[in-house]
Amino acid sequence: MHQHDIRNIVILTGAGISAESGLATFRRPDGLWEGHRVEDVATPEAFRRDPELVQAFYDARRARLKEVAPNAAHQALARLDAEWPGELLIVTQNVDDLHERAGARRMLHMHGELKSAWCLGCGDRMHWEERLGDRPPCPSCGVAGKLRPDIVWFGEMPYDMDRINAALMRADLFVSIGTSGAVYPAAGFVQTARYAGASTLEINLEPSQGSFFFQSSRFGKAGELVPAWVDEILAGIVPS
Repeated sequence: MHQHDIRNIVILTGAGISAESGLATFRRPDGLWEGHRVEDVATPEAFRRDPELVQAFYDARRARLKEVAPNAAHQALARLDAEWPGELLIVTQNVDDLHERAGARRMLHMHGELKSAWCLGCGDRMHWEERLGDRPPCPSCGVAGKLRPDIVWFGEMPYDMDRINAALMRADLFVSIGTSGAVYPAAGFVQTARYAGASTLEINLEPSQGSFFFQSSRFGKAGELVPAWVDEILAGIVPS
């Protein structure tokens, strides 16, 4: 594909892009996330069983955001967002706010956000910076103890799938950055994009589980590879 044929770009980012900012990647080889089994903190059943543990876990993750900053990869994607004349959609699996703090605007969080709360009483979602473990009242309906993290847990449907699929079907280029290729439906995006005729590129520390689906791959640190790739794209150089 020639550079002038690339107009619409979809980018998927995962934990690997935030790891260089100091945020723990979602699941380590031993299956633990920040010292907890995923089944104990990231499922609807866990929240019903032990809401205090789950709230404390996400309160700590939310507080941690104040100690980290966007890295060169986040900043490069924000620059691409600002300068790319065609369609662009950055889809992140991450629940941190580092893309936004770098300046990205054309993006969505398919797995929810740490800085969002969801009221199980009235259904409203709202920006949230403080603790939820103290069972604060909902700003919308006033009922206390009904707010949960606005996070897509295992067994729940990711957000904005219709919009994501529509973008993938229009994409000329799909790029996956820092993802394991293990969590569906995101792991299937590369196949959707290829079905639609898009070129596909993986940028990752090491080959992901779905690496063989990509037409080209670059391995190394996102903070080095992503700025270099963005420079190429904006300079009109065909990615390979």
